[in-house]
Amino acid sequence: MLCPCGSIRSYEECCELYHRGAVAPTPEQLMRSRYSAFALGMADYLLRTWHTSTRPRLDLRDNPEWVRLEVLTSGHQGDQGHVHFRAFYRSGGELGMLAEESYFVRDNGVWYYVSGKHSG
Repeated sequence: MLCPCGSIRSYEECCELYHRGAVAPTPEQLMRSRYSAFALGMADYLLRTWHTSTRPRLDLRDNPEWVRLEVLTSGHQGDQGHVHFRAFYRSGGELGMLAEESYFVRDNGVWYYVSGKHSG
């Protein structure tokens, strides 16, 4: 099975490593693994990689079918990182898109998702 994150590698060679406990080396890889977790309904992983300062209660019962991820830009400086992406989903038979600039922080050598700002 190809990885849901769109890396063109198998899930086993890509995001599954992080889902099983490996530490994502960059904000982009963390974002990709989080997208795959949304696509696969892995709420525990999403919560584990969400910074405690902004971690919500998470319910994936209404999670749409995630169909494609496009990473537009990403990078980090020191312990701060960002990823600008577009995620496409299907819900109620219609295709939709979420565009977001996501913000990440590295805490004790581990990257965490902090927040995101929807973009056009």
